[in-house]
Amino acid sequence: MSYRAGFAALVGRPNVGKSTLLNALVGEKLSIVTPRPQTTRHRVLGLRNGPDYQIAFVDTPGLHLGAKRALNRAMNRTAASALADADVLVYVVETTRFTAEDAMALERVKASGLPALAVVNKIDRMKQRDLLLPYIAELAGRHDFTDILPMSALKGDNVERLVGLIAARLPESEQLFPPEQRTDRTVEFQIAETIREKLTLELVQELPYGIAVQIERLAEEDGQLVVDATIWVDRAGQKPIVIGARGERLKRIGRVARMELNSRLGKRLHLQLWVKVRDDWADNVEALRSLGLE
Repeated sequence: MSYRAGFAALVGRPNVGKSTLLNALVGEKLSIVTPRPQTTRHRVLGLRNGPDYQIAFVDTPGLHLGAKRALNRAMNRTAASALADADVLVYVVETTRFTAEDAMALERVKASGLPALAVVNKIDRMKQRDLLLPYIAELAGRHDFTDILPMSALKGDNVERLVGLIAARLPESEQLFPPEQRTDRTVEFQIAETIREKLTLELVQELPYGIAVQIERLAEEDGQLVVDATIWVDRAGQKPIVIGARGERLKRIGRVARMELNSRLGKRLHLQLWVKVRDDWADNVEALRSLGLE
């Protein structure tokens, strides 16, 4: 039996469920998930090993139109570069909703010339199931996909079948990563992203996208991880929104993030958060570079 290994990039517009799908495929939380589009800003690698395959799944920022800010342009470049490095593409769309951004992402898939599977995600939200087959037929007419699979990444429906379809399309190869490795992202990155997820969930209606998290200090002391993190906002008026009355909101965000990280990392965290202003950081290439976004 031949062994196969390679990269499978998850591509599509924002908010179609790519990060939820990555987490379902690898069986643990590697990418943060919120209801807000463009939550994913970085390329995140997640590894899955089988008896005759190793798949390196790559979660990418959603390809989107109207990328006016430097941050948005950097996210589109990150997604495009992941396509260039992949062996197989997994093109993710929502059920019965095909937008101009879906079409743009599909053009990138076509231009790559790579084998591509289509995932019709969020079927658990469908109220009219009779619309699914016509939608799949319409999608099949848009591109010569190797397979089209309806599924719910949130519920885990058809995850194993998708893994099998992807593995069959990978090149014959030895393992690319050690079998015990789960991701290429550091503990520092996971902590920063978890804090940002909790910020986004807490502030989803109140704060725009000009928020970022930077780990200033990470050290192990007395059997626990001591973390100092800065939350950057791009307007002075946003700082009191994040902190909340008497600092209660910031404390709540820190507490929820710490509890999740204690469980995920298997260590106790001592987490200290500060909120600072860096005007228009999302349009500043130097700021993006310092935050690992450029």
